[in-house]
Amino acid sequence: MIGSVFHEVIYNPLYNGLVFLVGLIPTHDVGLAIVVLTIIVRFILFPLSRRAVQAQLSMKQIAPEVEELKKKYSDNREQQSKAIFALYKERGIHPFAGFVLVLLQFPILIGLYWVFARGGLPTVNAEMLYSFVHVPPSVNMEFLGLVNMAGHSLPLALLASATQYIYTRLSMGPPALKDPSPVESSLSGDLAKSFDLQARYILPLMIGAIAFSIVAAAPLYWSTSNIFMIIQEFLSGKRFTVNDK
Repeated sequence: MIGSVFHEVIYNPLYNGLVFLVGLIPTHDVGLAIVVLTIIVRFILFPLSRRAVQAQLSMKQIAPEVEELKKKYSDNREQQSKAIFALYKERGIHPFAGFVLVLLQFPILIGLYWVFARGGLPTVNAEMLYSFVHVPPSVNMEFLGLVNMAGHSLPLALLASATQYIYTRLSMGPPALKDPSPVESSLSGDLAKSFDLQARYILPLMIGAIAFSIVAAAPLYWSTSNIFMIIQEFLSGKRFTVNDK
């Protein structure tokens, strides 16, 4: 059941989209088709990504109020959490918007992996194509003549890791300065610092390692997606009006 849904909702549209774009691109470059497909996906997800950026900005703006609530309910973690989420609800902030956005990308990554792992390209399965999609005259698996999309690529893995670090740095802001207050020494403060460390440094390293272990199409998609988000962060402008103290 799940496999059938994945095939119909993710794999087939992804496969047909790639084949269609390969046919449109003059060089029939699969890598360029992935870049174009990624940009299309990012535009489709733009309302969600914009919501995630706005949530991050709003959370940074109300950070002093959150800290006051942490101090007020420092002896009651359950009440502390309720009070913080009540504040988010009052201000119309969706703290998990960015997490949902990341989760939505994983089915696409898995779909890309299966397209190449199952030999969907360069040989095109005409039986899987929609009526308006035609078999391209040729399929060029070498991205810009440099990287085989069905192979492994250290440069693309490093690029995926680097762009993830940059995007995380922009979205989360600079690391908070060490505060010797009791709140920071509490369990919640330790958990917050642990999450910050993992998101900033461990996650990019993990993504780089995974990206090198799978076909190059996946890290190309992830890198392009990150670059799109980095550009969006800069163009939003508001990100850099918030005081990062």
